[in-house]
Amino acid sequence: MVWLLNLKVIKPISMNKILLKLKKFFSEIEFSKRAIMDYLLILLGAFVQALALRLFLVPSDLVSGGISGLAQLINHYSNFPIGMIVLLGNIPLFLLGWQYLGGPKFAVRTILSIVAFSVFTDTLGLFLPGVAVTDDMVLNTLYGGLLLGIGLGIVYRGRGTSGGTDILGRILNRHSGITISQAYLITDSVVVLGAGFVFGWSKALYGLVLIYVSGLAAEIALQGTNIIRTAIIVTAETEAVTDAIMNDLERGVTILSGTGGYTGEPKAVIYCTVSRMEINRLKILVHDIDPGAFMVIGQAQEALGEGFKPLKQDD
Repeated sequence: MVWLLNLKVIKPISMNKILLKLKKFFSEIEFSKRAIMDYLLILLGAFVQALALRLFLVPSDLVSGGISGLAQLINHYSNFPIGMIVLLGNIPLFLLGWQYLGGPKFAVRTILSIVAFSVFTDTLGLFLPGVAVTDDMVLNTLYGGLLLGIGLGIVYRGRGTSGGTDILGRILNRHSGITISQAYLITDSVVVLGAGFVFGWSKALYGLVLIYVSGLAAEIALQGTNIIRTAIIVTAETEAVTDAIMNDLERGVTILSGTGGYTGEPKAVIYCTVSRMEINRLKILVHDIDPGAFMVIGQAQEALGEGFKPLKQDD
């Protein structure tokens, strides 16, 4: 049997092309006031994450998933520095992110996050004792997850990524339809499964709790705890309810046009946004005016504009 090989000659990349690409890369790096603030936030977030790793996770053999968790497993057998493993492990994922997630703007913040976390992790390892703050696994899990999540949320506030599976999750989300949370669950579960074989299954289960706690903490650090309520009200006393909301609660109201599905009659629909503390007052207010009113109360993550947080570019 004769095998025919179609070999392509790979042309070497000239130094001029490399220099042109580097020049283009650095020309697209932002140095505005907002960008510098982002870089500082990323550095702070990376430091907090490294602190969580060194104070709670590594001494207790707790794995949070991702490249850092994989680095802990490799370090357990090789004693190769965790930060260096994280840096090397992120290189192929970084190249994928460059290709699919936005080029230089993605690269600068991701490089900063990865390098800072790697350097902080190995540097803190030189100064912090290799023992846990406490022997209580529950406390290590809760506080380790809390600190790790806060650091991650700060990085996200700086419009950065944590590298590793964060990059992979976003790529899978964009090109395969898998949600980011599902992508994280898949990748982190593989690492936690490995931790079960290495550190024992009880610690792997604690690792799952740690991942959940860190996710909640990251969300709070990124978006805050100011949960907003929205209300849709259908009432025969539209004008009276509207005036009460605007005068008593001092909240704005939007009147929407609706049609009754059963009667086919036109109806005014009141839409308003209030704080969590005001929702009970709103229900009492509507009940006092029209006990037969129909209300739907929902939850919004954030409200921006008059009466709430100002709508700024930083948001």
